[in-house]
Amino acid sequence: MSYRPPETYEDLIKLIHDRYDDMSKSYQKIALYLTQNPNDVAVLSVNAIGAKCGIHASSFVRYAQSLGYKGFKDLQAVFQRRLTTAAPGFDARVRALESELGGAREGEIGFLADLVARDVASLQELLASIDPTALATAADLLEAADTVYLVGQLRSAPVVELLRYVLTMLGKRTVLLDASGGLATHMARVVRTADALVVVSFRFYATEVVNVAEETAARGVPILAITDSTLSPYAKLARVLFAVPEHEYTFSRSLAAPMCLAQALCVALAARLQKDGGAPRIPVVTGP
Repeated sequence: MSYRPPETYEDLIKLIHDRYDDMSKSYQKIALYLTQNPNDVAVLSVNAIGAKCGIHASSFVRYAQSLGYKGFKDLQAVFQRRLTTAAPGFDARVRALESELGGAREGEIGFLADLVARDVASLQELLASIDPTALATAADLLEAADTVYLVGQLRSAPVVELLRYVLTMLGKRTVLLDASGGLATHMARVVRTADALVVVSFRFYATEVVNVAEETAARGVPILAITDSTLSPYAKLARVLFAVPEHEYTFSRSLAAPMCLAQALCVALAARLQKDGGAPRIPVVTGP
């Protein structure tokens, strides 16, 4: 019986996920790019995609063949069919926003304009891709937890710091598994199944955060993860997973979308805790 490669985008993504753990490092990098940039995959040449990904085009051809396709063009056709009903991709959004903002600018203001356009594009993409059911499930999980534990290191640290502040102000018992002092792993061992662990982690994933998530999930603790891909180490551990793609692994990688998502989760929780029918309110430490 001959093997038929996936004909639909959904089936292709499922196959990529199923095989991801057994792939070589270069194939995993290709898989990550394909799943995070489907619009680019549909319209760019294999050479252009290889240049963006930092992997030779021939590797993309072999990867497509490993999934059962004759070559990369057959795999690309799946992405092209999807594109007929898809929202604009990240790069297309950036170009449109740059035009709205007055085009290219020089010097320092040009850096600012570029970052603003990319931040707005990332927020548009977040709104277009987020699953409303996942948002509701995440808010329910936070409400039901006796204690919300937070873990995030390196560039993820600002997101968990924001969550700690807002959740505390909402009266939710909250503990940050702080990396300082080297106690985060030991602190995580007291998390119970009645609690919840919120993980914020992006590529390249901090080893201690991955270890904490794996050990905590193994004990049946519900995990809510904000990460960059459905192929991240947290995809199989999380009760609720939010994948917020990062399109460039540079210093200017934006936290706008993860920050906005974290705030949205807090507002959704506030709406559940404040049962007075009014708009959700986030208390503040300082008053007028």
